[in-house]
Amino acid sequence: MCLIVFDWRPGSDTPLRLAANRDELHARPTQALGAWPDAPTLVGGRDLRAGGTWLAASQTGRIAAVTNVRDAHATAPSSPPSRGALPYQALTHEAPIAWLETLAASEAQAYDWFNLLYCDGVTLVHVHHGPAGTTLARVSPGVHGLSNATLDTPWPKVIRARDGFERALTQPAWQAPALETMHDTRSAPTSELPDTGVGMEMESFLSPIFIRGERYGTRATTLVEWRPTGIELQESRFSPNGIEYDSHRYSLALTDATQS
Repeated sequence: MCLIVFDWRPGSDTPLRLAANRDELHARPTQALGAWPDAPTLVGGRDLRAGGTWLAASQTGRIAAVTNVRDAHATAPSSPPSRGALPYQALTHEAPIAWLETLAASEAQAYDWFNLLYCDGVTLVHVHHGPAGTTLARVSPGVHGLSNATLDTPWPKVIRARDGFERALTQPAWQAPALETMHDTRSAPTSELPDTGVGMEMESFLSPIFIRGERYGTRATTLVEWRPTGIELQESRFSPNGIEYDSHRYSLALTDATQS
């Protein structure tokens, strides 16, 4: 994932509603949203090269998602493990909160920079691992945005996506306006671009909420709604230059929505 916006309302009938875009090389093989044959309690998309995921949910009421952190000014670890393994571990570990604490304290150092979100319907945790260090925090209620810096960093795409998502949530059927927001292809003005060390031309290419490119771009948009009775997921997938070619929906019944 490279852009996630979400509304966190613990204690409500819908504690989490979320919209996310996954940006990746179009040539990287990917499995669509669905149950995993080798881990049937999990539902999500899957990276078929490394075996992990960018966003998935479990029958125990857990949701986890990861984004990379972009900072070419700093030197990342050499030969790191795939960051796609992090959501899988958060979803399957018998004590996920304790594992997240260990991850933030020590194990994150092996990985390239990342953001990891974990939610069980009661608690929402954000782990940020970047050049300045690694932090773990419980996310406060409200609407938030996350891209390739830390939570709520005011990049133009994060601000536009967060504002559009907040407006979408005022509608009885929020999914359609949320998708419209997540498919915004406008670039940010040069004066508002961050400097992550990749050059201004690349910063501009990466600045839209939805990235259209021949080799690299937005591969999927995922919507999630967490309710006490189940988790609703829907995914649209895109080929080069942002052409939608299929979509999938999944209703995940929960066995234990309070497990932590």
